[in-house]
Amino acid sequence: MSRQIFGFLLFSVIVLVSSGWTIQPEWGFFGHRRINRLAVFTLPPEMIGFYKKNIEYITEHAVDPDKRRYATRHEAVRHYIDIDHWGTFPFDNVPRNWPEAIRAFAEVQVIDALGDTLKLITSESIDYTGQYLRYIGTDSTIAELWERNPIALNAYQAFFNEYVMPQYYEDEWQLDCSLLSEVLGLETDCQSVRIIDHFSAYGILPYHLVHFQEQLTQAFRAGNLMAILRLSAEMGHYVGDGHVPLHTTENYNGELTNQRGIHAFWESRIPELFADAQYDPFVGRATYIADPVSFYWDVVLTSHQLVDSVLVIEREIAKMIPLDQQYCFEERLGRTVRVECRAYASAYQESMRGMVESRWRASIRTIGSAWYTAWVDAGQPNLEVLKKGITPEESAYFKSLENAFRQGESKGRPHSGE
Repeated sequence: MSRQIFGFLLFSVIVLVSSGWTIQPEWGFFGHRRINRLAVFTLPPEMIGFYKKNIEYITEHAVDPDKRRYATRHEAVRHYIDIDHWGTFPFDNVPRNWPEAIRAFAEVQVIDALGDTLKLITSESIDYTGQYLRYIGTDSTIAELWERNPIALNAYQAFFNEYVMPQYYEDEWQLDCSLLSEVLGLETDCQSVRIIDHFSAYGILPYHLVHFQEQLTQAFRAGNLMAILRLSAEMGHYVGDGHVPLHTTENYNGELTNQRGIHAFWESRIPELFADAQYDPFVGRATYIADPVSFYWDVVLTSHQLVDSVLVIEREIAKMIPLDQQYCFEERLGRTVRVECRAYASAYQESMRGMVESRWRASIRTIGSAWYTAWVDAGQPNLEVLKKGITPEESAYFKSLENAFRQGESKGRPHSGE
């Protein structure tokens, strides 16, 4: 096997434990770029020529989603899902369908003429299992209202999809009171209606992967070269994130177990030290994804099953190695930073028995499979006829993205250990 510098899913920073010293996020960008680049070589002959021709674009723009975290608050939640917030494996209570998941955990509030707020619908007060929504809360006023105005489940689903979901990227979700009576037949003292999203803050990664898969398919179908390249590059980023166990838990950086900094230790420091010499980049051919929803959920759930091992093994290694031998100082980008020592990292790597490499390799093959599946579902168009070129609008977009990244602050949940 030829040796190359291999990275991993470097989320964009190296976390330098409790000291708070960090290096610039550009360092961690190498990993996402590298796995995108390697994914090109999983493709069949009909695709590999096109992707190799555009491999520099696919590589360079693998990090755009991380840069976009500095431009919009809606970006951060696309990189993770704190699935353990919602219960226990296999989390059957979490709908796999995107609108259904938002609806299941949304809160519908009605503000009456006196300014009082009635929590008309909450995830704890409504039973969705029957033909009609059933109120199981304790507020007698709302219980009486529901008894007078039964609402069919399919009517509420249609109502939510038509009037609420289009507002997803708005700062506030609001409805006119008339819709409650006209669409749902719900008669109440209402001055305004407000809907609260209680789901998205805990991450939407598997839903976003399905959404991106659909978008990439449409780009292939339309023969839109720049959309194909942009979506392919960014799809690779999100797929990579989905293969990292700590992207699937509320304890994403060891905050809850006194292991702060473990996120970057696992996904950045370990592969930085050992991928070049030890990881095999040849992962086999891309395969067709018959059921993207189930497939991407399986990616996330498989990652989540490794969370306990990630944490427990590191805790045991930390007990075995004296504290003064766990962290070393290195020069990075003109700054002195504190990072895990090679011996400490090596002991962690060996105790995990190939876990990091396994997830790294799986992410490469999944990225190629995502691209291949979109192309097949689009009817296998001839990619060689597409002409490369970037529009002025796209050029301006990339420039604004770079400026936001250079000058701004990450919006939403902090990056892994920032």
